[in-house]
Amino acid sequence: MPKIVRFYEYGGAEVLQIHEEALRAPGPGEVRLAVEAFGLNRSEVSFREGKYLEQPDQLPSTLGYEASGVVDAVGAGVTEVSVGDRVSTIPAFSMKQYGVYGESAIVPATAVAAYPNGLSAQQGTAIWMSYLTAYGALVEYGQIKAGDVVVITAASSSVGYSAIQIVKAAGAVAIATTRGRAKRQTLLDHGADYVIVTEEEDLADRVMAISGGRGANLIFDAVAGPLLKTLAKAAAPGATIFVYGALGPEGGTPFPLFAALKKGLRVQGYTLFEITSNPVKLAPAKRYVYDGLAAGRLAPVIDRVFTLDQIVAAHRYMESNQQNGKIVVTVP
Repeated sequence: MPKIVRFYEYGGAEVLQIHEEALRAPGPGEVRLAVEAFGLNRSEVSFREGKYLEQPDQLPSTLGYEASGVVDAVGAGVTEVSVGDRVSTIPAFSMKQYGVYGESAIVPATAVAAYPNGLSAQQGTAIWMSYLTAYGALVEYGQIKAGDVVVITAASSSVGYSAIQIVKAAGAVAIATTRGRAKRQTLLDHGADYVIVTEEEDLADRVMAISGGRGANLIFDAVAGPLLKTLAKAAAPGATIFVYGALGPEGGTPFPLFAALKKGLRVQGYTLFEITSNPVKLAPAKRYVYDGLAAGRLAPVIDRVFTLDQIVAAHRYMESNQQNGKIVVTVP
């Protein structure tokens, strides 16, 4: 019987439990994976805490968006995926219905895609969430172009590193932010043109200095909260601030009204589901990722690898904010 991770109550990492469960058959339109690895995301921490955009319909609940593995069963009506295919999951489903933490996972057939043969299972589980999140904001909506100045907050996350790579691929300037100096050199080593250490430097002043007084054309923000006002100060006239996360302290996100009026700013809430739930937008997004991986413009950054029996430690590590890139869990 496969081992599956569930939580029976909301709370810290310790609520995650591993149990052996009967192997289930996929339903119509679904596929089942023999999981080789799965990636961790902040959304799963929030889901476990009961603070995500959605909550489970009932407990216990599974969780997880990203897994790589081999298809070992397909449901009725599935023609685009076959048993034996090596795939990874695209976050195109609700964790209220599906979860991938464990040795076996069932997901919609439309939410799996082959990953390049040159990638390991660990790398295969680290591409879709991070690259599609950054792609949607910067390429699909932001229409990034050469010469643009782009600020990326919380840049040491897997999404942050993916954004840096996408910015560089476009010929734009990547300004990464991080709270302390510990991650500064790693961000530079992975392609950031500039790194602003926010505990030591004034973010808005530094962006203005880097941009010659113009400000940032695009801002890709995972933090929100009071930082939004600072980002508005750093923005160029007509800039767009994409807010895709809420890592900032609880207590609300004040809208930077006067800066928005003065500069004509757009503050846009965004999630990757705007891309993954729309087949018309998803197709070119997948092609962008495939082409970028093949050309070497994109390369997933793996920070640390845990094993399935270390799932609690893996979640605690994510919450420590020490990581640089993707945290992956391997399944024996």
